Amino acid sequence: MSAASQAGAALLIFPCNGNAIEALDCLGAEWTCVGFVDDATQKQGGAVYGIPVHDRTAFERWPLARVLAVPGSPDSFAHRRRAIESLALPRERFATVVHPSAQISPRARIGFNTLVMAGAVVTSGADVGSHCCILPNTVVHHDASIGDWTLVGASVTVAGGVRIGSNCYIGSASSIRNGVRIGDFALVGMGANVVADVDEDSRVAGNPARILRAAAGTN
Repeated sequence: MSAASQAGAALLIFPCNGNAIEALDCLGAEWTCVGFVDDATQKQGGAVYGIPVHDRTAFERWPLARVLAVPGSPDSFAHRRRAIESLALPRERFATVVHPSAQISPRARIGFNTLVMAGAVVTSGADVGSHCCILPNTVVHHDASIGDWTLVGASVTVAGGVRIGSNCYIGSASSIRNGVRIGDFALVGMGANVVADVDEDSRVAGNPARILRAAAGTN
C-alpha cells in the first residue's frame, strides 16, 4: 500500500494560531492536515512545521477537505462564533477531532467542529456542543453540558451536572462545582474555583471565584 493511500482524510485548519498548532498533535491516523487557512496576509504563503498557510480560497481549492475551525483566546473568545460563521461553510464540511488518548464515553455526545485534546475525559451523559475546544487533561463529568462555541482550557474539572453556556471561556486549571450554571459569554479565570452560578457576560476569578466584571445592567 502506498503512503498516499495510507494517509488520513484531508483536513484544513483555521486559523493558523496556537489552538491550530496544538491540533496537529491530535490528528492521529484519521486525518492529514493539508494546510492552515489564515486571514493575516503576513502568514499567507508561509509554512508552519512544513504545512503551508493559505488564504480562504483554499476551501474551494480543496473542496473535499474537511475543516477544523479553532479561533479564539481569552481576549477574543467572544468573537469565535462570528469568525467561524464568516467561513460560510456547510455543517458537513466541518470535522470533529479527538486525540487518540482522550477518553470519550459511548454515552456522551460531542458536537461537530469540536477539538478534544490529549488526556481529556468526557464521561457518561456529558454533552459537549459544536465548535468547542477542550484542552489537554480536562475532565467533563457525568451529565455536564458545555454550550456551542465554548473554549475550555487545560486541566479543568467540570463536575457533574454543571451547565456551561455558549461562547464561554473556561481558564486552565479551574474547577466548577457540581450543579453550577455558567451563563453565555462568561469568562472563568485560570485556577478559579467556581462554587456559585455565574451570570452571562460576567468575568470571575479566584478561590472561591469572585466577580471581576458583572454583566451589563447588574450591580
